[in-house]
Amino acid sequence: MLDQGAPPHDRTATAPVSPGLAARLMRRKPVEHLVAEGGQGEGGSLRRSLGLWQLTMISIGATLGTGIFVVLGNAVPKAGPAVTLAFVIAGLTALFSALSYAELAGTIPVSGSSYSYAYATMGELIAWVCGWCLLLEYGVSVAAVAVGWGEYLNELLDGTIGVTIPTALAAPPGDGGIFNLPALIVVILAMVFLLGGAKESARANTIMVCVKIAALILFCAIGFMGFKSGNYSNFMPLGMAGVSGAAGTLFFSYIGFDAASTAGEEAKNAQRDLPRAIMLSLVIVTALYVLVAAVAVGAKPWRSFNGSEAALTEIMKDVTGQSFWGTLLAACAVVAIASVVLTVVYGQTRILFAMSRDGLVPKIFSKVHPKTGAPRANTVIVSVFCGVLAAAIPLGQLADATSIGTLFAFALVNVAVVVLRRTRPQMHRTFRVPLSPVLPVLGFAFCIWMMGSLSAVTWIVFGVWMAVGLVFYFVYGYRRSRLAAGEDLAVAAEK
Repeated sequence: MLDQGAPPHDRTATAPVSPGLAARLMRRKPVEHLVAEGGQGEGGSLRRSLGLWQLTMISIGATLGTGIFVVLGNAVPKAGPAVTLAFVIAGLTALFSALSYAELAGTIPVSGSSYSYAYATMGELIAWVCGWCLLLEYGVSVAAVAVGWGEYLNELLDGTIGVTIPTALAAPPGDGGIFNLPALIVVILAMVFLLGGAKESARANTIMVCVKIAALILFCAIGFMGFKSGNYSNFMPLGMAGVSGAAGTLFFSYIGFDAASTAGEEAKNAQRDLPRAIMLSLVIVTALYVLVAAVAVGAKPWRSFNGSEAALTEIMKDVTGQSFWGTLLAACAVVAIASVVLTVVYGQTRILFAMSRDGLVPKIFSKVHPKTGAPRANTVIVSVFCGVLAAAIPLGQLADATSIGTLFAFALVNVAVVVLRRTRPQMHRTFRVPLSPVLPVLGFAFCIWMMGSLSAVTWIVFGVWMAVGLVFYFVYGYRRSRLAAGEDLAVAAEK
């Protein structure tokens, strides 16, 4: 349980409502009020139905598959055989942030993830910026992953019935097509599962996660037969700059380990299970990523990677000389990537749910269906938006844009841990970041360093996205915020 009383110096719980602009922008939402809301939405409540196993599977489902099945083919040309080192660097960066997420998820077990953590520690404006980055992280990554799903679907169709979806309908503009229909289809399928409720979609996700882990183990077993040590003779041909650039892109592969933190109001024992699920999922995912990347480069010279989003299938075909294994892997990848889409859309809807409940985005996003306990309108809107985005934007641009938004949000989470330790030192924590504040500071530094390795175009896109978000906040959220108006404090007091 959280501490019932705040220490005398706790400015979070006692800060008065101020009419000044600066005071409203920096107004923090007390942790007790965040927790007291407990899944309440417009017209209904989210249901607590998820245990440790389901939460871990949500995080693995949202993470595992993206980097290996989709982005690996783009990362190898940047780093060469040292792509394995790039995975380790990206994983280490994720680990520092995962420790911070684990502490905050156990302390503030709510749906908003890092948006809610920022609201409780750094104020409304920073929370909005963090939430806006999460929209970029979750919403755009859904689209990016869905694009890769279409590649593997074509591989599967070609290997089974000998036909493929025409390029015009299987690729977005800029990649030789007109409209990526498969990408839209997989997002809509995820929407159908999510409309049934969290428990039902978690059950489907668990099955898909087991399929994808089995597929990657199968790839390693077969790919090792074609392993050639000579492929590692020049381990770092493009230098450390190439490795850091690849790590920045591959950080996209770790997006999702924080997905369990978005389920804080649907977990049976959130304070105990959320930290465990976050750490367990990251360890499993990192081990599989490094292993598969090492086998892939050992089985295929790095210069032969041409940016294909179906690189693993091609390696299976080359090693065995048979199309069967490549087709089987493509079938598993279709299932695996679908689970990423499912769990990331889930996370996106729960973040919007929290932001809507705070008044910062329209109320429709916090309306809960009384029968299923799912935010239906929220799910439909997010799915349609992400599906259209996936059908119209090339993968490479999406992946880098997602990475920079994620890194920025993770940097804020590391800051939030330090701030909450200072302002609420006596608060009960089910998990503590070791060596704090050293590790959170390292997590923050790694995030900023990897952001700096991304291209100028990515920074321009990020800047435009942030500018649009700030305009929306000052036009809509600033005026309608429940906390700034004092409404949220009154509701919490009644509870």
